[in-house]
Amino acid sequence: MSREAGSAVTVIEALTEACGPDHAWEAGPADTVDGVPVGWVAEPADAEGVAAVLRFTATEGLSVLATGAGTKLDWGVPPTHADVLLDVGRLTGVLALDPAGHTATIAAGTPLRALRAALLRERRRLPLDVGSPAATLGGVLATNEAGPLRHRFGTPRDLVTAVQVALDEGSLARSVDGFDLPRHVCGSYGTLGVVTEATVRIEPIPASRAWVIRPVSTPREVQQLTEALVASPLDPAAIEADLPGSTATSARPAELAALFEGDEAYVTHRAESAAKLLGGGATVEPLPPAWWGRYPFGADDVALKIWGRPTELFAVVYALRDAAGAPVPVRGSVGLGVAHVALPDTTTPDRLDGMLTAARTVLMARGGGGCTLLRAPLDLRELVETHGPEPLPASTARLKLTLDPEDRLAPGRLPEP
Repeated sequence: MSREAGSAVTVIEALTEACGPDHAWEAGPADTVDGVPVGWVAEPADAEGVAAVLRFTATEGLSVLATGAGTKLDWGVPPTHADVLLDVGRLTGVLALDPAGHTATIAAGTPLRALRAALLRERRRLPLDVGSPAATLGGVLATNEAGPLRHRFGTPRDLVTAVQVALDEGSLARSVDGFDLPRHVCGSYGTLGVVTEATVRIEPIPASRAWVIRPVSTPREVQQLTEALVASPLDPAAIEADLPGSTATSARPAELAALFEGDEAYVTHRAESAAKLLGGGATVEPLPPAWWGRYPFGADDVALKIWGRPTELFAVVYALRDAAGAPVPVRGSVGLGVAHVALPDTTTPDRLDGMLTAARTVLMARGGGGCTLLRAPLDLRELVETHGPEPLPASTARLKLTLDPEDRLAPGRLPEP
């Protein structure tokens, strides 16, 4: 059933009953998701309110798209339609904290900035230094977003130990027989359920940090230096590279940077040793470079995400450069083979398709990986293969059929490969 098939009054009454006065309304022109208009907006106050909204939408056959701060609603494949935009921004707070057990249970709508402040009082942190600091925890989990610290601590899939999810028919679940629900939810783009809370690993805040920064000239040099760092006993917490490309707005040089964390003596020794290993004017700095932990793309740019074997990543960078006809801005976790690419919004469909094909061909020939069109104008996304030709993992497809057989949760979207 589409939203036109139901009574607007009935929908508003039901959503208001679930969310409370002033927290449900019929959508206006500004209430769109990546160019797709929605019918209604609902802001439940807690997990039971989320479940109540989903029970109603299941009865009426309405589609639902969850959102938090909305920082990444234009990532990935846009929904084909969205009847109800379910905003979890009122579900906030640290629900349980166990510093000794290194875990915290957090409501999904909690902004990362607020979470950092709450954990700081306990000298703890969630090691997810993502590039969208205004995001909520739920949005970070939905996109499996991670920053430089993924080198040591992994992505949300590695940090989330338990979740509570509101399923399509309106029940609240913490597990699904035969599936690792926390791991599948991370990167699901809201297609499996609406996360209402998550239990995550937290870590002590390190006593000292230092960055070793070295200018580089070519992607090949980045690869060689990264391999030297990874093979050494120095154990950096993160290794990032920034290749501004020919379209960069500043004259800054390309750089490789490594982070070291721990007690002061440990950090000083490791950082100085890394600077000697890297040579070439490498310096030890108390603060990160300005680009650290930020995406290379701006609000209007086309954004790609590439991942593969770390030793082969920069063959992909060269392939992208050749397909584009010039160096393109690339930045990311080179020690793990993950990076993001920025292209101007004037990129033509043929040029973009050629770049995606070139990257995917090189990755396939060099041990596997992927190249996803993370964000682009709708007219571009309609003309290229966003995720590539690879099918969804069988376990993900089975779980989708189990949890959302009518495809009412984020219809048209695809989980992260």
